[in-house]
Amino acid sequence: MTASSELSDLYQEVVLDHGKRPRNFGPLEGATHHAEGLNPLCGDHFTVHARLDGDRLAEVRFEGSGCAISKASASVMTGVVKGKSAAEVEALFERFHRLVTEGPVAASEDLGKLAVFGGVHDYPTRVKCASLAWHALRQALHGGAGAVSTE
Repeated sequence: MTASSELSDLYQEVVLDHGKRPRNFGPLEGATHHAEGLNPLCGDHFTVHARLDGDRLAEVRFEGSGCAISKASASVMTGVVKGKSAAEVEALFERFHRLVTEGPVAASEDLGKLAVFGGVHDYPTRVKCASLAWHALRQALHGGAGAVSTE
């Protein structure tokens, strides 16, 4: 089995698992930040809730509905960003966005579990699905009010 097919299999496994059983799904008591994300083309609609402790993300959760890719991406994202500073989350957002828009070669830094989303760049309409929760989290951390749209 080639490395490419192994990553493809892992991608499918992660998307199916997190899509069916998302982690950190539901409201967040005591959230200090939140933002809504909407992908009108796909119908994905999420709200990301965060609780900061100083400059660190103490807790992150999301709620709403969407396709398997958007739900899986939000689920993995919430686990990966916990405990990180706002600046670390911003840097991770940039690397993840490069990964899904330009492919694995563009995101040379180790992205851990997020690397499985590298194949998304082959399906441009799915980039918006994979990045929706990230845009909403970024909006929440920047204190923006109103919904973020992928359109």
